[in-house]
Amino acid sequence: MPAGFMNVLRLHGVGDLRLHTESIPRVSPGKVLLKVSEVGICGSDLHWFAEANIGDAHISRPLVLGHEFSAIVEDASSVLDGQKVAVDPAITCQSCEFCLAGEPNLCSRIQFAGHGEDDGALCEYLVWPESNLYPLPISLQSEEGVMLEPLGVAMHAVELGAIQPGTVVGVFGVGPIGLLVVQLLRLAGADEIIVTDRLEHRLEAALSLGATQGILIENGAGEQLTRSAGKRGIEVAFEVAGENQAVEDAINVVKPGGRVILVGIPSTDKTAFTASTARRKGITIKLSRRMRYTYPRAIQLVEDGLIDVLSLVTHRFPLRDYQQAFRTAARREGIKILIRT
Repeated sequence: MPAGFMNVLRLHGVGDLRLHTESIPRVSPGKVLLKVSEVGICGSDLHWFAEANIGDAHISRPLVLGHEFSAIVEDASSVLDGQKVAVDPAITCQSCEFCLAGEPNLCSRIQFAGHGEDDGALCEYLVWPESNLYPLPISLQSEEGVMLEPLGVAMHAVELGAIQPGTVVGVFGVGPIGLLVVQLLRLAGADEIIVTDRLEHRLEAALSLGATQGILIENGAGEQLTRSAGKRGIEVAFEVAGENQAVEDAINVVKPGGRVILVGIPSTDKTAFTASTARRKGITIKLSRRMRYTYPRAIQLVEDGLIDVLSLVTHRFPLRDYQQAFRTAARREGIKILIRT
């Protein structure tokens, strides 16, 4: 087990990231020491970076971001010592009513890497519960291990949509999670997958991964989407942009009796839509909260080649180049940006 010091990246305030030298943490019962391999920059990390908060959670001390990550176990006391693992960033209590009901993503005492008071993975070493570790098959790279967390988020969202073979679906926003939603919809048998985004390179990625039509938008896409959906109309709409216009577009174009799944996180902590439109259509609106019980299935989907996660990784930076990594992600260049620790 290593002893000494490590590099740790902490967010001190809006746009204020600083690299620190700190002691390597000590293990405690039920936890093991991890050598962090790679960390993905998520949209929620960008909220913290740009606003020093996300929703009603505010930075109260210098915070280590990062919840999408893979690692190698470096703990001789663990049966997983030396194993390459994907890491579930959510530590749940396993005893509240939601955990006992099979909904750990709604745990009332959840701890989450890189959120609020809980440090994340943008550091060289991390101590984490052994029960949250998922060994990666030899055939999978550590980068694919990183992408299992966003894949799990996409899986949970698609499950909420209750997709049936032949469904006409709209996906509003095709960043990393939106692109994973597209692939899962294809696997679920969706007949048409119509996607929208403000960035042309993301639309091109969506079309290559199974979308049937891509619409580049500037000020909403309601009329064009309505024409594209044809006579049947969009039956299920996924909002994955984190922008209120995408919410409005989803509600405006979904057919009466349809479903709208809200996945994106708005920067203002407010979501608004025209109530009369939603009410008169009698639509169902569901909000997606992280994921539940997805890691084993996500690993199998990637190992079997049914979901492509590697093509979404477009930029890789060492930890020392954290400023460039976050600036690249904030400009929405490429798709998924990784930091190697």
